[in-house]
Amino acid sequence: MGGPGSILRWYNHQPPLSSKDLTHLSNAGTDTLAARLYSDLLAARQPVATDYRSKTAITGEAVRDAGDFTVSNDADGSLAPADRPAASNALTSSGEAIAEDRENASGREENLFSRLINRFSSLLKYHPDQTFIFTTPGFWIFFLVVIAGFALVHRRRAMCHTWLLVVSLYFYYRAGGLFIILLLLTTLLTFFTAIMTGRSRRRGGKRLWMIFNIILLLGFLSYFKYAGFFTGTINSLFDTSFVARDIFSVWSNNLFGTNFNVSNIILPVGISFFTFQALSYSIDVYRGRMAAVRNFTDFAFYLTFFPQLVAGPIVRASEFMPQMRGDYTISRNEFGHGLFLIVQGLIKKMLISDFISTGFIDRVFDAPAIYSGFENLMAVYGYGLQIYCDFSGYTDIAIGVALLMGFRLPVNFNSPYKAVNVSDFWKRWHISLSRWLKDYLYIPLGGNRKGALRTGFNLMVTMLLGGLWHGAATRFVVWGGLHGVALVAEKIWHYLFRRVKRKRRIASVAGIILTFNFVSFAWIFFRAETMDQAGVMISQIFSTFSPGHYGQVLMAYLPVIVLIVSGYILHFLPVTVKEAYRGLFIKLPVVVQFLVAVAVALLLHRVGAEVVQPFIYFRF
Repeated sequence: MGGPGSILRWYNHQPPLSSKDLTHLSNAGTDTLAARLYSDLLAARQPVATDYRSKTAITGEAVRDAGDFTVSNDADGSLAPADRPAASNALTSSGEAIAEDRENASGREENLFSRLINRFSSLLKYHPDQTFIFTTPGFWIFFLVVIAGFALVHRRRAMCHTWLLVVSLYFYYRAGGLFIILLLLTTLLTFFTAIMTGRSRRRGGKRLWMIFNIILLLGFLSYFKYAGFFTGTINSLFDTSFVARDIFSVWSNNLFGTNFNVSNIILPVGISFFTFQALSYSIDVYRGRMAAVRNFTDFAFYLTFFPQLVAGPIVRASEFMPQMRGDYTISRNEFGHGLFLIVQGLIKKMLISDFISTGFIDRVFDAPAIYSGFENLMAVYGYGLQIYCDFSGYTDIAIGVALLMGFRLPVNFNSPYKAVNVSDFWKRWHISLSRWLKDYLYIPLGGNRKGALRTGFNLMVTMLLGGLWHGAATRFVVWGGLHGVALVAEKIWHYLFRRVKRKRRIASVAGIILTFNFVSFAWIFFRAETMDQAGVMISQIFSTFSPGHYGQVLMAYLPVIVLIVSGYILHFLPVTVKEAYRGLFIKLPVVVQFLVAVAVALLLHRVGAEVVQPFIYFRF
């Protein structure tokens, strides 16, 4: 006898065991023998199978010293158990137990393998009940994989673009499921119609291809986003009973036997953003501002680049495509800047926006009638900070993530509540959308080149459609209309008082206060679920405003109020102060920057909301 194998063969046949056999045992064999004997002796005493695996630490010496068996001094020096028949039966049952344990071990290995396969397949599936956004650990695991792959292939441009295209499509699939088909269809149609636009020699042919693509893209957007809204409006106006049906669910149910709800049209994630991005590319090719991209992978990568895919900023091909032709390099300062933006965005979203939303603002907007006017007013001002931190937090993270891979996305916010008037506000708020509306809607309508009346009309149309872009509801149209009226009033004001000299500092402060309060008032319609709810909130503010409740309200919501005030203070800090603490972070050693980022992420995950709060602009 020697090792564990000899021990097992002895167990199967049970020949007499002599003392000579023990001299050849290896350490492993000794431990195996000790463990088996220990199990057998227990089985001889109790007719219950014992799992030997929990006793593998028992040594041969320990068993021999236990005194549960005797060693005879016969001539053959045999080892005689005290109760041979019982031990023999126990050895037989132990052999069966060993075989059973082997089967169980094999089953466990198979179960482990199957679990790994199931886990891997789960990563490739869309889970509607699971969010896949910047504030979830799953995204950052995904991003680490993206960075690792990018580091391997970034010097080979074609492989790099292919890799980023694949992971971007995977990101959208995890976020939007089968609507990836719509994204791919949009990509294919825009790619081929732009090529045909570029190939056409006649102006009419170019225009035809551009219009064809615009009709298709706006058709997709209108169906998914506005079919229910327009159907409801028509039914209200003409007392009809039309029903908007989800034709894609109908096709799926008929072809694949699914059971999707056909009466509820689901809005694809990010459709407003990637549609406007595709439209800008198509129009720029028609205008001759850029040549049509001939490489499908490059174009698809531009349109589906995951950091900005579902909530902006809206990136123009003329600004992004040249970056794809250069080397992907990133300086130490750019790395620090990118990491700083990610940390800043996470703080804005998880610490400020989510906390004040779940702790106060959502409660008031859900039932404004049961809250005082002061509480409603605080909720309105709080929502102004919430939506800014939520949306600018997303774009900060998106810009930072892209920058870590060497891509520069456009700035989307510039302290919008510092605006001195409404036009200045739109130069600071959602800048990529403002530029899009100006270049592709306002100026083509005539801009300010065709007289005062036409300018006012163009402004109103632009802002009404801008409001409708945000959502298919009357309240969004009202929100856009309010901003349109304010822009027209501003034009009239400047025309009437263009020769009046004003003290610049006083006028600026007054303008900031007036603009901030107007924008905050307009947010009521943007946030309220219905027009009636918005009306109730406004009524509460102007009718149940009791100064005697100030102290009670402040104490009841002290943490939220403190966070709102602190958030606005940080927002209104001078640019030099903001650049100073950003520069301080960038100058830190890379290791320290990384450790700070990890520490902040862990802290936010600890103190953040229990339920992941989606970004507000995901619904648009």
